[in-house]
Amino acid sequence: MAGIDLTDARTESERRLSDRKKLIIDVEFEGGDGTGIANTRDIGAGGLYMTTASVLDTGSRISMKLSVDQREMQLNGVVVYSDPGHGVGVRFQDVSEDDERFLAENLGLN
Repeated sequence: MAGIDLTDARTESERRLSDRKKLIIDVEFEGGDGTGIANTRDIGAGGLYMTTASVLDTGSRISMKLSVDQREMQLNGVVVYSDPGHGVGVRFQDVSEDDERFLAENLGLN
């Protein structure tokens, strides 16, 4: 029996535009109907997945504060994947070139 490739089943907005690295760090977030502290499961220069019980619908805009290698960053994003009660995938928006470069270099994604 041949395997089924579901890669193409994801919508364009659900596909990652950059590689990610497994990394668990705290994220303070606000947006949608949620505010709180979550943990990342993975992160890249273009976005992250964070575990949270807060309900954040796809399309919700959120602001996040997080620290990577002792550098605190304030990032904005939009929820592109939601697994209610478990977590959300967030695509960063309007990231400065400096922050994007820092993330790529410090996460070993170059």
